[in-house]
Order: sequence, then C-alpha cells, then structure tokens
Amino acid sequence: MGAILTLLAMAAFQDAPPQDAPPQDAPKTDKRDTPTDPSETIDGRRRPDYRNQLPDRVTQDNPGAVRAPPPEAFPTDTYPIPDRWRLIQTLGVVREDWRDPYNQNTLKGDRPVNRAKVPWLPIHHDDWFFSVNLVSDTVLEPRTFPIPVGVQTTERPQSLDLFGSQGSFVFSQTFLAGASLTKGSGAFKPPEIEYRVAFAYNVSHVNVPERRVLDVRPSRPSRRTDSFFGVQEFFVDYHIRNVSDRYDFDSIRVGIQPFQNDFRGFLFNDQQLGIRLFGNRDGNRFQYNLAAFWRLEKDTNSGLNSVVRSPRDDFVFVANAYRQDFLIPGLTSQLTAVYNRNREGNDVEIDDNGLPVRPALIGDLRGRDYDVVYLGYNADGRIGRINVTASAYAALGEDRNSIFTSRPAEIRAFFGATELSYDRDWMRFRVSALYATGDRDPYDDTETGFDAIFENPVFAGADTSYWIRQSIPFAGGGRAVSLSGRNGVLNSVRSSKEQGQSNFNNPGTFLIGAGADFDLTPGLRLSTNANRLAFDDTITLQALRNEGSIPSEIGWDLSAAAIYRPFATQNIVFRVSGAVLMPSDGFRDLFTNRSQDRQYYSVLGNVILSY
Repeated sequence: MGAILTLLAMAAFQDAPPQDAPPQDAPKTDKRDTPTDPSETIDGRRRPDYRNQLPDRVTQDNPGAVRAPPPEAFPTDTYPIPDRWRLIQTLGVVREDWRDPYNQNTLKGDRPVNRAKVPWLPIHHDDWFFSVNLVSDTVLEPRTFPIPVGVQTTERPQSLDLFGSQGSFVFSQTFLAGASLTKGSGAFKPPEIEYRVAFAYNVSHVNVPERRVLDVRPSRPSRRTDSFFGVQEFFVDYHIRNVSDRYDFDSIRVGIQPFQNDFRGFLFNDQQLGIRLFGNRDGNRFQYNLAAFWRLEKDTNSGLNSVVRSPRDDFVFVANAYRQDFLIPGLTSQLTAVYNRNREGNDVEIDDNGLPVRPALIGDLRGRDYDVVYLGYNADGRIGRINVTASAYAALGEDRNSIFTSRPAEIRAFFGATELSYDRDWMRFRVSALYATGDRDPYDDTETGFDAIFENPVFAGADTSYWIRQSIPFAGGGRAVSLSGRNGVLNSVRSSKEQGQSNFNNPGTFLIGAGADFDLTPGLRLSTNANRLAFDDTITLQALRNEGSIPSEIGWDLSAAAIYRPFATQNIVFRVSGAVLMPSDGFRDLFTNRSQDRQYYSVLGNVILSY
C-alpha cells in the first residue's frame, strides 16, 4: 500500500504545471552558462572533436531533363577594356611613377611595353617587357697585410727590411647599369626570348706604404687612382620548346653571361663569354646545364671583363645535372663534370701595372699548358632541422710543364667542403669545414695540390673573413705571386685569380670554423665567424723559399659583420664588417718582420643602392 502511494505522488509531481517563478531560495542560473546545443559550449564555442550527424543524402532523379545550352549559344558581344596591367591604373588604384622602384613601374617589368610609345622597337604583340636595373656599390676598406719592401727603393728611407709598413687603404666605387627586353610575362611559363646587357664602371683609389706594390716601376708613387669600363652581361636567351604541361623546357643562352657551377661558388663562378644549353624536367625536379665558355681577359685592378682585348686561350666545358629530393627528401643533389683546357704555354702576359701574370714568376718561370677534368658532387638542402651544403671534387689531368721539374706531370688533387647550420627562431648557428689537398712532393711527376678555375666562395663568412677577402703576397718565393687570392679561400700560389693560370703545385688548405647569424630586426642582421686555418703540406713552400721547415698552422680568422636594410628590401643595404687574423707559427715563419706577433686586420664599409 505504501509503494502504491509513493508512485501516485511522483506521477502527480511530474504532471504538475510549471511554476511562474522559482523559489526565492533557489540558485540563479544564466542561460549562457547552459549550452542549448551539444555541439556548442560556453559563448557559442564549438566543443573539440564533436561531429554533428550528417543530414540525409540528397538525391535527384529527373529523367528526360533538358541539358544546359552550350557556351556557343550565349551572346558573344564584348566590350573593350584596358589590359589587366593598365586596368588598375584606369580605375585609379595605381598611379605609375618611373622614379618609384617599389610600386608598379614599366621600367622594372611590372607591365608590358606600350608599343605605341616606342614604334622604333622591332617588337610585335603586346607581351614584351622592359626592365632596367641600376646599382651603386661603394667600398671603403682600411686593412693591413704583409707588404714586401721593394729591392730598388722604399717609401721611407732608412727603413729597409724584408717587410715594410703594413697599413693600406682602398676606395672603390662601381656603377652598374643593366637592361633586358623579354617576350612573355614569365608568371606561368618561361619567357620566349630575352635580350640582356649589363655594363659596369669602376673607379678605385689605393694607397699603400711601399713602392713597387701597385706598379713595377719604382719611380711610381705608392698610391694609384684608376678607372675601367667593363661589359659584364651581353647575351640572348632563346626558349627552344616546352616539353610538358607544367612548362618544363629547353633553352639556349649565347653571349657574356653569369654562371656558377656549384651552390657555393667553389670551382667556377664568373661572367664569361659562352654558350649554354639548359632546361628542366619532371616539374622542375630535374635540371641540367651543358655549357662552353671562352674566358675573357679581365682588367687588372677592377676585375671587370675587357672586351677590347682578345679572349684567352683558355676554355671551360661544363655538364651538370640537379635532382631535387635525392638522396633523401629535402636535399638537392648535383653531379658535375668540368673540363678546363688551357693552351697559354707560349703566352707572355703583363698586367696593367707592369707585373707578369703569365707565366707566373715562380719555379722554372716557363709557360704551361694543362688539361684538367673536375668531377664533383654537390648537395644543398636540409636533413630534418639541419641545413646542409656540401661539395666534393676530384681534379684529374695533365700539366705539360711542372714548375719544379720542367717535365709533364699528372694532376691528382681533391677538395671537400661542408657547412651545417641550425635555425632557431631568429638565429642560425653554423659549422664549416674545408679541405683541399696539397702537393706532397714537388719533384715527382704528380701534382696533388687542388686549385680552382675561378673561385668566389660564399662560405665560412665569405668576404667578411680576412683570409677570403685579402690577397696575401708570397714574398721571397716568387715575384708578383700571391699565397692566396682576393675573394678566394684556396692557397693556390698563383699570380692572379683573374689573369693567372691554375697551379696544382701548392700547399693545400685546411679550414674549420663556426659562426652565427642573428636577425635582430627584419632589417638588421649580425653575423659572426671564427675560422682556424692551416696548410695541408708546406713542402712546396719550403722548396720555393729554400727553407728547411715551415709549420702548417696559419692562424685564427675572427670576423663580424652588421648588415642593415632600412626598408627591409635589397634596394638600400649598409654593411660594416671587421676581421682579424691572429697568426700562428706557419704564417709568422713566412712573414717574419720586426713586429712578427702583430695581428692583421681588415675593415669593410659597403653601401649598395639598387633600382
């Protein structure tokens, strides 16, 4: 009986009408705190991983329906409007100003040339683009390096020594002007044809403390102001064909053109007269180059191309292939074969300062012919979080006249370099290593010192580094010969990187270093580098200097650079760098003077303005 009464009471409670207001002692509730939809939570936020049930599938069954009319059935009347480049100007969105390098500008190829304004140009169709670039490159460079005292005279009487004062100063101003005329926008497919020309004008002033450094004549002062006009680019690039719907292509380029054989410019990085067949396949995952270059003579003091002189009897033939995501995903691998054919054994070349460069005044002082083939593997990319760059070369060939034996000699030299870096937010940390074999017996019939064709490496601090930036004269072992060349890392012992011949009788190079880059702001970067340098084997230096022993250690190269881009673009770039060489036993042995423990420094101030 009691259970029945309890059930009746519960039923009556459930059937009771709702009360108008809750009891006064009941807690207040907020509708916003109680989700009305299970897919939502507080404030309408969606509950993680909630999936609503899908609505029923919509099907349509309309047998006998009439198809939509074809496009040809619609009206074809059209109204002419400006092209897509000039449309935004017609609408008042953009107003072009030829002086503005940042916004839309016909002079930098943002929109096609208006043929009505240039009827004298032999162009047809409306997809020709004209681009102009202007660059001002200013360099201020105080520096010190071992400077030999001239035999006949010195700048300061009563200060005769093997080495004189070490301080010098360089000012260099280069103006570059380039223009290109291109058919095809290049947004979705390669241009059909491009005509490109670039000129450079350099003015330089150098002041050194000793005579016969800048000019062979002792009567000339120890300062020099010089200028030169060079042609750095002058080529036609013709698009032969497309080979896929992804615009894989084959093209050919003929004329004076830039070319870099590997990722960092270790072997051949120059602007030379040549013909180049290049293209890609597999959606740009595979690329190739087949090229032949006839090397131009260069101006001695500026390093610019001289087109008013006969080219050298020095040819470079290149074949290389790139493959992305090989050997592992994220890594681009390159195989390359380069053949350097030099037939300048009968040449006598004197540079603009009266100093001999071919043959170099070293060893038997005789001219040389050589054939050398460089076989190499290069890689660039990343392995996980680690950025990787690596290069390896074998130099194989024959030198027709060894500078030590005056006999033919086989060339068997090797080179390897790698740089690993790790990015963490706005910082990059780098470690670098480089090894180039040296000649271990100058009097045998094998030359094992590695030398490049025309190096310009972006490695281990590049031209911020003292050793890469400065040219170190090899005093006492030859006249007008440098231990290492300007903008080069190899100890090649040659007369000139620009005008001299490769030398495979050299002491080799060993470098190990570390550095870091800090992007302090979008426009300010600070870079630091510390490199340890040494020779691989000094027996060739001992033979050239007639010394019993020379230690292999060169020393520490410490450098730092600040790069400031006020507008976070490449149009205005300021750079200040400083480097110090702290010599070790091997360097001090070669360049002993009254202040043999003195450190050598290099300061570089650089301003680049681009349009």
